[in-house]
Amino acid sequence: MDLFDHEWPAARTVWVLEPTDTVVVLGSTQAESILVAGTPAVRRRSGGGAVLVEPGGLVWVDVFVPAGDPLWEVDVGRAFAWLGGVWAAALGESAHAHAGPLITTPWSKLVCFAGLGPGEVTIDGAKVVGIAQRRTKAGALFQCAALLDWRPERLLERLALTDDARRRAAADLAGVARGVAVNADAFVNHLP
Repeated sequence: MDLFDHEWPAARTVWVLEPTDTVVVLGSTQAESILVAGTPAVRRRSGGGAVLVEPGGLVWVDVFVPAGDPLWEVDVGRAFAWLGGVWAAALGESAHAHAGPLITTPWSKLVCFAGLGPGEVTIDGAKVVGIAQRRTKAGALFQCAALLDWRPERLLERLALTDDARRRAAADLAGVARGVAVNADAFVNHLP
């Protein structure tokens, strides 16, 4: 669903999206030229790197918070904090929402789970939930992806990289993220 082509809801709203096919979701600033020709792709209007969406690969949840809602935060960086806390609570005591600034890596502009942003969630240092945000005067749309399975080579084989770069990326990305056992209900049940 793309709320930017529709009217904004007046109240806090949550959508749980279940993938039925495999697609690469590009961040708002990524060009389709980063993909291998013929790779199915869609674009999200929030930032970040590419995410492989496939059945059984992740839990995707969009959360809209209207301006003026008690959860609304004017500061874009701090706006993620409450949402990361909800994901961390849903995942259990070993999960932590990142409270610091954006952490980039050589691969983070290309692959979402290669970097770590405010509110994003880790377990034992590995990223398990990525969160992107798109804001307008009406409110903020948070797009969340909780990994069920992390095999970076599945995404990398769809990116237009040299064989050497693909091998380096696979080695560098192997431990930066991991899959977790979570479902959308666990997240929704922790929402304020």
